[in-house]
Amino acid sequence: MPTLHQHAFCPHSRFVRLSLGEMGLAPEICEERPWEREERLLALNPSGTVPVYLEDGAAIPGAGVIAEYLDETQGSRKDGAPEGRRLLPAAPADRAEVRRLVEWFNVKFFDEVTAYLVTEKIFKRIMPAALGGGSPDGAAIRAGRTNLRYHLRYIGYLASTRNWLGGDALSYADLAAAAHLSCVDYLGDVPWDEDEAAKDWYARVKSRPAFRAILADRLPGMTPPAHYADPDF
Repeated sequence: MPTLHQHAFCPHSRFVRLSLGEMGLAPEICEERPWEREERLLALNPSGTVPVYLEDGAAIPGAGVIAEYLDETQGSRKDGAPEGRRLLPAAPADRAEVRRLVEWFNVKFFDEVTAYLVTEKIFKRIMPAALGGGSPDGAAIRAGRTNLRYHLRYIGYLASTRNWLGGDALSYADLAAAAHLSCVDYLGDVPWDEDEAAKDWYARVKSRPAFRAILADRLPGMTPPAHYADPDF
């Protein structure tokens, strides 16, 4: 059976989980603590990071690599696969735009927002001090919150000018953005009242069946805001 090695509050892992869910796939989930550098995970991915997707004996590491693999093996170009499984558009220019946005969220948004907020408010709580755990850095949290406002405006702009972020149809772009926002939203740090278009778009995405398992994730000792799991906000 396919297995996804992940951490529940790793946004890149959530991106892959959403992608798998949209494709109707339900792999076994193996929860990892990548900071522990366990040999089992290093054997699958020498970088020691998650997510890693294991299928038919092959280990596919990294959110972007996994997304491309799923498109090639589960997308509409595969005989008999339903069109609804395609999360990259058919036209090359449209695919390039979706890939651009996936990189925007998985790299730029992560570096400027998620890495600050999730690391400081979640990972540092559960990591031992010897591995980087400890009290959150207030300056890092403020930086993440400040940067988030810029990104939320950009999401709102895309959502108000297109049907979905990457174009006419739901794509990897929407799932990447939603994965990162879902982690930050669990912390109550998304200022949804600042951009109605972004809020409406996110409500559409999180109401999809693929989002249910992610919205059910909980961190012991930290309760999300009441709207977190409410598809209607």
